[in-house]
Amino acid sequence: MASSRRRCKSEMIVVSGCLLVLVLRFRPVLARVCNDNAGHNLEKAWYTKDGEALPIMVLMPMNESALRSSISQGIDRAVQLAIQHIRESRLYSFSLIPKIYDTECDNAKGLRAFFDAICFGPKHLMIFGGVCPSVTSIIAESLEGWNLVQLSFAATTPVLADKKKYPNFFRTVPSDNAVNPAVVKFLNHYNWTRVGTLTQDVQRFSEVRNDLTSELEKADIQIADTQSFSNDPCVNVKNLKDNDVRIIIGQFDENLASKVFCCAYNLNMFGSKYQWIIPGWYQENWWDKANTTNCTAKKLLTAMEGYISVDFEPLSTRQIKGISGRTPQEYEREYNRQRMKKGVESSKFHGFAYDGIWVIARTLTRVREILRHRERHNLHHNFTADDREVGRLVHDVMNETNFLGVTGQVMFRNGERMGTIKFTQFQEGQEVKVGEYNAIADVLELINNTIRFQGMEPPKDRTIVHLQRRQIRVPLYSILSVITILGMFMASAFLFFNIQNRNHRLIKMSSPYMNNLIILGGMLSYASIFLFGLDGSLVSDKAFETLCTVRTWILTVGYTTAFGAMFAKTWRVHAIFKNVKMKKKIIKDQKLLIIVGGMLLIDLCILICWQIVDPLKRTVEEYSLEADPHGRDMAIRPFLEHCENMHMTIWLGIVYAYKGLLMLFGCFLAWETRNVSIPALNDSKYIGMSVYNVGIMCIIGAAVSFLTRDQPNVQFCIVALVIIFCSTITLCLVFVPKLLTMRTNPDAATQNRRLQFTQNQKKEDSKTSTSVASVNQASTSRLDSLQANNHQLRMRITELDKALEEVTMQLQDTPEKTPYISQNQYQDTNSTLSTRNLRDSKEEDRSMLKNHHEQKWGSVDPSRTNRGPLEDINSPEHIQRRLSLQLPILHHAYLPSIGGVDASCSSPPGSPLGSPRHRGAPLSYGVMVSGL
Repeated sequence: MASSRRRCKSEMIVVSGCLLVLVLRFRPVLARVCNDNAGHNLEKAWYTKDGEALPIMVLMPMNESALRSSISQGIDRAVQLAIQHIRESRLYSFSLIPKIYDTECDNAKGLRAFFDAICFGPKHLMIFGGVCPSVTSIIAESLEGWNLVQLSFAATTPVLADKKKYPNFFRTVPSDNAVNPAVVKFLNHYNWTRVGTLTQDVQRFSEVRNDLTSELEKADIQIADTQSFSNDPCVNVKNLKDNDVRIIIGQFDENLASKVFCCAYNLNMFGSKYQWIIPGWYQENWWDKANTTNCTAKKLLTAMEGYISVDFEPLSTRQIKGISGRTPQEYEREYNRQRMKKGVESSKFHGFAYDGIWVIARTLTRVREILRHRERHNLHHNFTADDREVGRLVHDVMNETNFLGVTGQVMFRNGERMGTIKFTQFQEGQEVKVGEYNAIADVLELINNTIRFQGMEPPKDRTIVHLQRRQIRVPLYSILSVITILGMFMASAFLFFNIQNRNHRLIKMSSPYMNNLIILGGMLSYASIFLFGLDGSLVSDKAFETLCTVRTWILTVGYTTAFGAMFAKTWRVHAIFKNVKMKKKIIKDQKLLIIVGGMLLIDLCILICWQIVDPLKRTVEEYSLEADPHGRDMAIRPFLEHCENMHMTIWLGIVYAYKGLLMLFGCFLAWETRNVSIPALNDSKYIGMSVYNVGIMCIIGAAVSFLTRDQPNVQFCIVALVIIFCSTITLCLVFVPKLLTMRTNPDAATQNRRLQFTQNQKKEDSKTSTSVASVNQASTSRLDSLQANNHQLRMRITELDKALEEVTMQLQDTPEKTPYISQNQYQDTNSTLSTRNLRDSKEEDRSMLKNHHEQKWGSVDPSRTNRGPLEDINSPEHIQRRLSLQLPILHHAYLPSIGGVDASCSSPPGSPLGSPRHRGAPLSYGVMVSGL
């Protein structure tokens, strides 16, 4: 059925087009034939004589079965009433005779009626009517050829506004496009600058939408979305919602309007957040008559509540008498009486038809005056006006029309009626007029306190997005700032303590300059916390970009200064105690400062290149919309400020790689020296612990900070706590033990001159009491000194063995001539010599160690050394003297113990040397060697 209807419709359009072409092509022939066949020709009589009856061609669908015939039935009473009022006014010297021709709203029949009127009817000066758009457009296109002007009272189609195609067409009713300037004015009144359109896919509505688009663009109103549909509008309505369209301008008939509002109800697109604007020419109670949806009447009424409809004003609301001498209200009462006598329905176009007859009367009157004036002033007195001249005069006079009618001020602008547009609002099941728009004055007048919105205020034309900065909370910033200030006071106290006691042995042996660098790095790290807590809410955008650079530099330099100093001290301990060759190694503080300076130089190179090539800038990251926590008609869009650049990943990778390798190496050194304890320095273990803490906390802090990038409070809290923890722990581990030591035992450093160290890799501990100038010299020279002493003593033993062997050989070859000595005397002498020999050997060992120490490290302060009478006991003279006196006595007691002579070959049994007392006598050189 639908396809057959479309086929029939297309065939009718083709036929109508062919008829129009025939009419236009053969118009001169038809005009000549029609004029010859006309019943009468007015010629000059119509404007030269008074009292003439001037025929007017009226084209309307009069058949009750025809489309829009109800409009024509109500129009006839208005036309007759206007002619009656014109006659009663006695201002016009002619009478209008309307000749009605039935077009039946059919193109072919309408053209035939028009042709019959031209050919077989009287000579018509004008055409009045035109209800059906299709018939009206076909006839209006041919009017120029017939030198006729048409005035319509009901054709609202925007197509007829094209004056290039329809130059002789006028209408007293505003076109459908006339509502667009009114809509734009209404939008501007409520400051709505963003709208969407929903249009039925029909030419009439599409043309209105196109004109509306042009008007909106002129008014600088954004069209957020344009949707068109044929049957089911739900998908299109949802698209409007997805695009956040709040103000929706609809162009559709009442049959689809119910579907649109049903979809709106299901999608919750009604109420205080939305405003619908639709045509106002629907039938009364259209929602009951055209409801073909699944929605109940209650749901439809709920969704429709508050919509605004726009349409032309059928009658003026002003209590002012017009050209007829009657107010619009008086005319309406008279019209209703006449209509009710005939028993016909009222037509909304009756006021425009009434004013249209008055327009024709005034136009013909003016044309008559012009023609009479020309005739009187013609020199040859043979003036005649042909149809072309009359048609041009009628056209020009029509454009000059301006009077007050029952529909308001009647005025044409390029053939279009400049009328009044009314606004009505659907309130509680009925439409209430809320305002009107005067197209002539371009003024919108809203009736006070009549328009009612669903909310406390008019809907917003979009979701109002409130940008909310994710900023660091002031209480959190205040608490961490207080903690940071306390940490800086503590660091300042440690710095004062370190400088004041820099000459004290306990502080001096722990490298006070490196300690100062640790404190300085900690204070810079503390200071960076204040900068990390500042954001755009406290400083300007330009200042924020400066902060991005400053805080990066301060934290980087502070970290490198503190960690670099700890790293250098740990490296020195590792270099000394992991020296496998046990060579003498001296590492002074200047070398450690060079290491820290090298690290800072690398940092500066990276930071300078970063700043020059790709500086940090302020960037804003916006997040998804969030509902307003207070329930207002707005959304919250959080945003966060960052310090970033184009190649942020590359620069961070360089910094993290450098710092990471340095930190890993520092942790390795701390692990390697974990068992080293240096009482004289007593902070190497704590420095290692600090390196561990800094390394682990930096790794944790960097990872957590990256994961909490979109949570500034959490990120700032973690970063600040990591900096505070690392700086505080480091400073406390380095300086608190020194404070406690100096408070409990201030002289502990000067009294303890013994250097102790413990290594798991060593199987025995060596302890030596020595006076050292520095811990590095003592630790590297101790073993060398002992080895050298041991070697010299062994060489001495060998020399003495050789001398003893020679003496023994001489004694064996020489007869014994020793004088008799009593046994007691011999025993006493032997005991004395043995004791002296033991004492001399010990003194000799001690003297040898002292001499070797003086050779290696210089002479010892005389005030600190007790010199005895045996200070030269190891001189060659003393040794020779001891040997000459002791060798005969020690011959039999000493040689068996060193393997020179077998014990069985000792002295005679009666000899004192063979007694048990002297057999166990200690041997001086044996004691000396084993003692080493």
